[in-house]
Amino acid sequence: MTTVLVTGANGYVGNNIVPKLVERGYTVRAQVRNMDVAKMRLSQYQDRVEFVQADVTDRVSLVALMHGVDVVIHLVAIAIEKGKATYEEVNYQGTINVVDAAKQAGIKRFINMSQNGASSALPYRFLKSKGMAQEYVARSGMDWTALRPSAIFGTQDEFFNSIARLVQLTPIIFPLIGGGKAEFQPVSVLDVAEATVRCVDDETTIGKELLLGGPEVLTLGEIEERILVALGARRIWFPAPVGLLRLPVAIMETLLPGSPVTSSLLDLLAVPNVVKDNALVNHFGMDPIPFKGEHIAYLRDNNVGDTLNIFFTGKKLK
Repeated sequence: MTTVLVTGANGYVGNNIVPKLVERGYTVRAQVRNMDVAKMRLSQYQDRVEFVQADVTDRVSLVALMHGVDVVIHLVAIAIEKGKATYEEVNYQGTINVVDAAKQAGIKRFINMSQNGASSALPYRFLKSKGMAQEYVARSGMDWTALRPSAIFGTQDEFFNSIARLVQLTPIIFPLIGGGKAEFQPVSVLDVAEATVRCVDDETTIGKELLLGGPEVLTLGEIEERILVALGARRIWFPAPVGLLRLPVAIMETLLPGSPVTSSLLDLLAVPNVVKDNALVNHFGMDPIPFKGEHIAYLRDNNVGDTLNIFFTGKKLK
């Protein structure tokens, strides 16, 4: 029976992938940093998943993690830096550590969750770190597959939920960030999880970078409008150029442990997040879930109390 190691299994992409692996009969080892969060989010699979606490930035902790593994699905990454957890340390060096440990254990199959638009040539540190990480994977000599999703939406996402939380604190006027012109192709975490699991035994994906996107290209303005509809809210739009936002965002980063926006994320608005060749459709033959209606109803779970707790403590309640 194939044993699959999932790094970052307690993250919101990971806790959608693990159930699919279990249900399809794979033996699953879940690498997590927070055991309590992992077992809460995957409570119904506790008896069918081996949970191992390890840190991808600690090379020593990864050696035993790889024993008996056939396939690695590497998900660990951060979109927002906190403390010593930097893009370079987690996204880039963390990937190097996982790849090296896998190779040392003789593992051949490696599936890497990259990012649409990631490139080592870019000046933006998040996308640069993800690009450098994928380049290392591609040079590894392993049977690798890279998945490059556009902005992922789902119950525990950081991006779309952050916008919904901001709505809770702006009762009249809401900023049209960067004029609302940046383009995205929001993709459901359910579709990303399905594509990832299909890659495990799909040898035709080896050596390929697969772009994953939803069925629509949406501007950030259109995304904000759909979020307001989902929340049943109305706001007066205030066009907010990126240059105008940099000072208040820098202040939020300094004062709020759970700042919903960072300077690094503002930089990403300069890079179109659109998928030109959607592997969900062209390779996997799937019908991508749209960013609207019941599929984004989870955004209503945000409330003022939880929002303030996240902003001022940086900790999510679930």
